[in-house]
Amino acid sequence: MKKFILGLVVLISISSCVSSKKYKELDDKYIQLRSENVELREKIDTLANQQLRCATDLENARTQLDMMKKKYQTLEKLYNVKENTYKKLKESYEALSKSSSQTLAFEAEKNQKLLQDLEKKQQELAKERAALDEKIQKINQLEQLIAQKDEKLKSLKSSLSRALTGFKDQGLKVEERDGKIYISMENKLLFDSGSWRVKKNGQDAIKTIANILAINPDVEIMIEGHTDNVPYHGKGSIVDNWDLSVKRATSVVRQLMKNKHIDPKRLIAAGRSKYMPVADNSTPQGRAKNRRIEVILTPKLDEIMNLLQNN
Repeated sequence: MKKFILGLVVLISISSCVSSKKYKELDDKYIQLRSENVELREKIDTLANQQLRCATDLENARTQLDMMKKKYQTLEKLYNVKENTYKKLKESYEALSKSSSQTLAFEAEKNQKLLQDLEKKQQELAKERAALDEKIQKINQLEQLIAQKDEKLKSLKSSLSRALTGFKDQGLKVEERDGKIYISMENKLLFDSGSWRVKKNGQDAIKTIANILAINPDVEIMIEGHTDNVPYHGKGSIVDNWDLSVKRATSVVRQLMKNKHIDPKRLIAAGRSKYMPVADNSTPQGRAKNRRIEVILTPKLDEIMNLLQNN
């Protein structure tokens, strides 16, 4: 009997140690995930600011172009006036050449000064014209790059819409907003309630998305997890809706990474919790729409940024 009790005590002690170790591992992992989430949100803000700067710099370039065109027109008018003046002075000079040498010398000096002024104005006009041509060239390059970006986005959206047609009745939607493509998938397609394990239909949808993204390497991929406003009551390492939204976003990232042709550097996982609803949380239908994953596709702006920085 004593041996049995002693064995039972040892067994309980071992079980307690294992549970403490596992809890510590989960707690460390949770802290790491929260830290990564903060870094990723900062990266999101940086990308948004870059896009805003691109739009602002383009508008400034267009304004400068208009100003330079006006200045060019003013200089051209001034040039025409000076040219007419020069013709008159030349005629006067020829007439004065018949006059006295003193008068001729005075008028010649005056004409020479005017000719020098005219040459200086011509040089200024040439510089302004060269600068204007350079600005026009860069504006054309910017507009061409932006048009190419928009065309690629339209083509990518069309490809995704066609490939994902079979999932539209399961809460999947593809749309373009603010120069980005949003693939929104409700949780009924991806997860069971309170879970972050991707269901079979959800895996099929993500695989289809991955196949298209693999052949479109010039887009950044951000996966955002969203929840409704109902507090999370599960157990384990997940504490609240923040954790759940991050965990679900990370699960989708891992599904995308099964496609070996997608560079992991393109992927960003982020959790938005309940703070960006798309519907009213007071109804079951609204809460269902708010429980979603959004795959946000943003074209790379490297070429546009380089062109603006070299302006």
